[in-house]
Amino acid sequence: MPDTERPQTPGPDAVAAYEPTGRTVPTRSRERAGYDRAQIHSILDEAYVCHLGFVRDGAPVVLPTLFGRVGERLYVHGSTGSRPLRAAGKSSDGLAVCLTVTHVDGLVLARSAFHHSLNYRSVVVHGIAHAVTDPEERRTALDAIVEQVVPGRSRDSRPADEKELAATAVLRLDLREASAKVRTGGPNDDPEDLGLPHWTGVVPLTHGFAAPVPAADLDPAIPVPDYLKAL
Repeated sequence: MPDTERPQTPGPDAVAAYEPTGRTVPTRSRERAGYDRAQIHSILDEAYVCHLGFVRDGAPVVLPTLFGRVGERLYVHGSTGSRPLRAAGKSSDGLAVCLTVTHVDGLVLARSAFHHSLNYRSVVVHGIAHAVTDPEERRTALDAIVEQVVPGRSRDSRPADEKELAATAVLRLDLREASAKVRTGGPNDDPEDLGLPHWTGVVPLTHGFAAPVPAADLDPAIPVPDYLKAL
């Protein structure tokens, strides 16, 4: 979703690229890594689910969850009883996390098993997540998460009431330490394998939407909204 369609909140100054760090420079296939701000935002904005990693009781935990972006901030939400949200809320130091998203764009089939791969776009974000307690920022964050799923939907649904807000925790992660990694193109077979009699190439993966299916109890007089038709 373009930045102009997202509500803005205070954050780091806009920069053309994020600064590489020891955690965002890969040890393998460095040529696929990138730090361009617009590219990273684009990859994040296309995703529906992120994976949030953190350490709990000395062991790593990775949870899939919905998220949303507002400018230079990412927001995730969950129950106030969830462990990462409780942990982030207990300490003013926040919770060290790693957030990732991945899109698979194609299956890369090489002549050798070793060189099979995927064409993909991914983003990794490192940082400290903090619990969001300001009521206005919480509402902005929750609207952004709904917009991440279907742009335009937050204006066409009832906002959370006080009881629902009390049961919902929100984490904020600033986009300061972020990197993209992208693979495109065909197989990278070894020269000695080029004469092998095996099919080789790329099977593209596409993403699409079927016609919306109304709920059984939907009033027939309510039409499919334009933002769904646009999908």
